[in-house]
Amino acid sequence: MTGGEGPLPTAKRATCSPPSSRKRNPRKRGSRRKIVDRIDNDGDGFVTTEELKTWIKRVQKRYIFDNVAKVWKDYDRDKDDKISWEEYKQATYGYYLGNPAEFHDSSDHHTFKKMLPRDERRFKAADLDGDLTATREEFTAFLHPEEFEHMKEIVVLETLEDIDKNGDGFVDQDEYIADMFSHEENGPEPDWVLSEREQFNEFRDLNKDGKLDKDEIRHWILPQDYDHAQAEARHLVYESDKNKDEKLTKEEILENWNMFVGSQATNYGEDLTKNHDEL
Repeated sequence: MTGGEGPLPTAKRATCSPPSSRKRNPRKRGSRRKIVDRIDNDGDGFVTTEELKTWIKRVQKRYIFDNVAKVWKDYDRDKDDKISWEEYKQATYGYYLGNPAEFHDSSDHHTFKKMLPRDERRFKAADLDGDLTATREEFTAFLHPEEFEHMKEIVVLETLEDIDKNGDGFVDQDEYIADMFSHEENGPEPDWVLSEREQFNEFRDLNKDGKLDKDEIRHWILPQDYDHAQAEARHLVYESDKNKDEKLTKEEILENWNMFVGSQATNYGEDLTKNHDEL
């Protein structure tokens, strides 16, 4: 053999063990097994699609709860366990409001000018009793509006405002594509973009008028007949179920663990760093 095609020198081979011979981290494997045990709600040694779906929804809720708890003290300045609009506004925009001259000619000026009234509108939508003060539940709706039925109109409206560049109150096909793909001048569009254009025409633009109104945007981003947790659970079971009995053993999950690390079932790997009691 010549050039780089021959076997590695002995010294190099000794330091380049194949992945299968590397030492496993027993602590990580133990935390994986604990997570699987928690997903197996009835303790029968198998994980079903329904158990996975329930677990994924629980992880989603815990992520939201943890997120709100993490930022709560930054906004609850008077420590009364509520956050007023004034507290939030001062914590978020106080420096900008107190020093407008510094931002006059910067791109931040436009951003703050746009975001302040938008945040106020969202805060008021989350504030169900209208006292301009958010309880934890109301503040959670403010930070995570997609999780609350009464906030979904705000989600639709904000999506429309973000994508509707010509300000006509609709999203046309080019605006829809521009939100996900930056077109290079005279460059061809990739196949996936052409596929998205077909998606727009066939499935997004329900009334076939060449643009999306609010109802069509809602159908697109908040579909009523689609359960994200259910879809993800089915996908994980399908990809990991080697004997096709429609349920997973602990070993089947551990053998396909990389897929679980990239899913909401482990909060995208975050849960591997948590203690057993935190799960």
